[in-house]
Amino acid sequence: MAKSAASAPLSLGSILTFACCYLPFSALNTSVAVQVPNYFARHIGLGLAVGGVFGLIRLIDIPLDPFLGLVMDRTRTPLGRYRPWMMLGAPVLMAAIYMMYEAPVGASRGYLLLWLLIMYLGMSLLLLAANAWAAALAASYTQRSRIFGAMQGLGTLGAIAILVIPILTHNMHKTDAQGIQAVGWFLVIMAPVTIALVTLRTPEPLKHMATSRVRLADYASLLARPNVLRLIAADFFIIMGPAWMSALYLFFFTDSRGFSVSQANLLLVFYIAAGLVGAPATAWLANRVSKHRALAVTAVGYSLMLVVIFLSPKASVPIAAPAMFLAGALASGSVVMIRSLTADIGDEIRLEKDQHQIGLLYAMTSGTTKAAGAFAVTLTFWVLDLVGYNPAEHAVNGPAQIRGLELAYAIGPIVFVMLGGACFLGYKLSAERHADIRRQLDARDAAYDEAPVIQGLTGSGEVAVSGS
Repeated sequence: MAKSAASAPLSLGSILTFACCYLPFSALNTSVAVQVPNYFARHIGLGLAVGGVFGLIRLIDIPLDPFLGLVMDRTRTPLGRYRPWMMLGAPVLMAAIYMMYEAPVGASRGYLLLWLLIMYLGMSLLLLAANAWAAALAASYTQRSRIFGAMQGLGTLGAIAILVIPILTHNMHKTDAQGIQAVGWFLVIMAPVTIALVTLRTPEPLKHMATSRVRLADYASLLARPNVLRLIAADFFIIMGPAWMSALYLFFFTDSRGFSVSQANLLLVFYIAAGLVGAPATAWLANRVSKHRALAVTAVGYSLMLVVIFLSPKASVPIAAPAMFLAGALASGSVVMIRSLTADIGDEIRLEKDQHQIGLLYAMTSGTTKAAGAFAVTLTFWVLDLVGYNPAEHAVNGPAQIRGLELAYAIGPIVFVMLGGACFLGYKLSAERHADIRRQLDARDAAYDEAPVIQGLTGSGEVAVSGS
């Protein structure tokens, strides 16, 4: 029997073209994690109230992802299932980015809340569609490691760009705020260009879908599956660690480590650029020792690098840079494994239930990712308030406040990342088991594909297909 289109090997050009969709997402995600809270707290003047806004926005935004995943899984259009949603996400994102990065000084918490909500809507449309589309493009265990590794690696270029821009504007004698505004314009331009490239050049494989009506109650039953619980818990913890670090990054590296903002951004370039190495390296490792074991390796390694960074001498870029590079490589590898494991679990569910629920699975992990990012900002700013740290421009903090900042920066990420790696202890969906699942799915899909041809030859109005 011939292989399905989804099982055929993807060319490197096809993988890289599709991976462009991660350029604007990774760039914006990094900026929102590192730059935006600092920008609104210091330049716009909201102070530590920014943490409360980020937490509140998640209470509003997170329930949206399961709804979008449900709708995407049931979408049928001449353009495909996921392509229209990605096309819709681009203009929504562009409008929100402009209003966020061009916010007037003194803007209210309500202003930040509104445009954060719209921005996260655009990000959800883009990310859910991209992840589900990638799972459809690459069906095998190894192909998924490749395509999700490419997405994470290429997305790294976008993240590097938004860190380099403030460095360049600083060298042009612009203020820190003007550097962040330049980042906003870069994002506004990049989003439609990359999304147009992906939607115009990438095919969208069509798979058989069960004709039975899918109910929200069916999705609630996913939470009773051990592998789904492992997945969403691991995703939350794996994202929470780096997000916690990101929320405190500029405060820690300037006020504790003695780096300038420009030097801190340069070190972050090393951290983000490491994704170009970490993503494919972790994909390579996963195809040899299994994905869940590769996830454990990245979790332990990342924690060790944070300890090295914490203990390294102050204001020394040559010493801090290698540790930041290794930490970034390991962090990017963790994300690749989570996304690839999600697709594998989605196949397991489709074989058992004959329902395509990959959109909802990615909605779940998108929701936990968002929750982790928001709670990281909320909790870290709450901790800073507890220790009396003042984030305002030109504020002077004493030794006790700086020590509190240092402990918060070091302890939180290590605890969360190690918990994330531990979530997959005892995981049974091995490469061999997934290969068997794919063989059964391909046979089922091929049978459904052949049914209309048989019907046309026989004139029969009904065709029985095994496995339906």
